[in-house]
Amino acid sequence: MSLLKKENNPAHIIHCFLKGLKLLTRAELRKYLIIPILINFVLYSVALTLGYFYISDLITQFIPGWLSWLEWLIWPLFFVSFLLIGFFTFTILANLIAAPFYCKLAAKTLEIISGEKQKVEELPISQVLTAELKRIGYLVSRMLPLLILFIIPGINLIAPFLWALFGAWGMGLEFMAYPLENQGLLFDQQKQDAKTRRMGVLSFGGITIVGLSIPVVNLLVAPTAVIGATIYIYELNNN
Repeated sequence: MSLLKKENNPAHIIHCFLKGLKLLTRAELRKYLIIPILINFVLYSVALTLGYFYISDLITQFIPGWLSWLEWLIWPLFFVSFLLIGFFTFTILANLIAAPFYCKLAAKTLEIISGEKQKVEELPISQVLTAELKRIGYLVSRMLPLLILFIIPGINLIAPFLWALFGAWGMGLEFMAYPLENQGLLFDQQKQDAKTRRMGVLSFGGITIVGLSIPVVNLLVAPTAVIGATIYIYELNNN
C-alpha cells in the first residue's frame, strides 16, 4: 500500500474533504441539507449533554485508586474515548435516519462535479435494509470487544488509540457508502472495495471524526463528508 497512490494519499483525502466543504454552499444542494443538519443538531446535543453529566463517573469507575496519581494523564484519554464512542454511535444513528437525504445529496453532487445527469441505481428496499443491518452488525461486533478493553487494567491505556483507529475505519465506511450505494454496491461489496484503499478510508474517517468532535462545526461535517466522499470515489473512477 503506497501513500503516493491517489486513493491512499492523505493529502488527496484532505483535498476532497475541503472541496466538499466548498460545494456545501451550492444552491442546488441546499434542499438536501436542511433535514440532515437538524437531525445532527438534535443528536449531537444529546451526546454532548450525556458527556457533560457522565464523563466524571466513567473516569471514577475505570481508574483504580492506586492509579489516581495518573488521572491527569488518563482523564483526557477517557474524555477523547467517550467523544469517539458517543459521536461514532450517534453518527451511525443520525446517518440511518438521514440516509435517504444523503443518497440524494451524493447523487446531486455527482451531477455537479461530472457536469452531466447521472444514472442512480434504484436498489430494492429489502436489499438496502439487509445491507444496512450487515453494516450495523459488522460495526457492533467489533465495538464490543474494543469496549471490553477499557476495563482491563494496563490495556485500557491503549484502548483509546485502538478505538480511534476503529472509529476512523467505521466512519470512512459509513460516509463512502452513499456514493457507492448509488452505483449499486451494497455493504459486502463496499467493504471489499474499501480494503483496496485502507489508508484512504482511514484518513477520510479520521478527518471526519476530528470535525465531528468540534461543537457547532460538527453540524456541517456529515453532509460535507458525503460530498467529499462522492468527489473521492468519482475521481478514483475517472483517472
